[in-house]
Amino acid sequence: MSYKKTEHYDEAVTAKLITNYRSTIQELGEDPTREGVEKTPERVAKAMQYLTQGYQMDAREILNSAKFKESYSEMVIVKDIELYSLCEHHMLPFFGKAHIAYIPNGYITGLSKLARVVDCFARRLQVQERMTHQILDAIQETLNPLGVAVVIEAKHLCMMMRGVQKQNSVTTTSAFSGQFEANETRSEFLKLITADLY
Repeated sequence: MSYKKTEHYDEAVTAKLITNYRSTIQELGEDPTREGVEKTPERVAKAMQYLTQGYQMDAREILNSAKFKESYSEMVIVKDIELYSLCEHHMLPFFGKAHIAYIPNGYITGLSKLARVVDCFARRLQVQERMTHQILDAIQETLNPLGVAVVIEAKHLCMMMRGVQKQNSVTTTSAFSGQFEANETRSEFLKLITADLY
């Protein structure tokens, strides 16, 4: 039995993107009919739809799909969530990890849903600063916890490949609400996400 890849794309959008990328390749000085790049416009058209699928996702629906009543009221942390996004200024990738915590107030959500919320906002044209707050706001509005904390650490290829070309720089952004605005709770969270507990 032969391998068959099953991915679904909007055919009309794909066709328009193929035309645009073929033109772009030609304007850059490459022959779009050359064997090596002949199918590149289609590949890029599909890749870009995949990398921006967050526009079709709803973070609040994701969280509500696994929202459970629970009396637990201590900190819940999911750390080192991988993320890959595209900088909206140059459409170059930035990648890294997100750390999320919340203190339940009668409701919890499935742990995998927090990672899906990260993907929901990462799979768009983004800036790291906005994405950090979007993740926090979605959790705060949906679960109404006693507090939410989000820290994102990422490397940006727009800084590494072009412009200042700084290879080792890491950008860190954070957002806190509720009980995490208190120094003691925030410090506990920051200590836990940097600790190697296992």
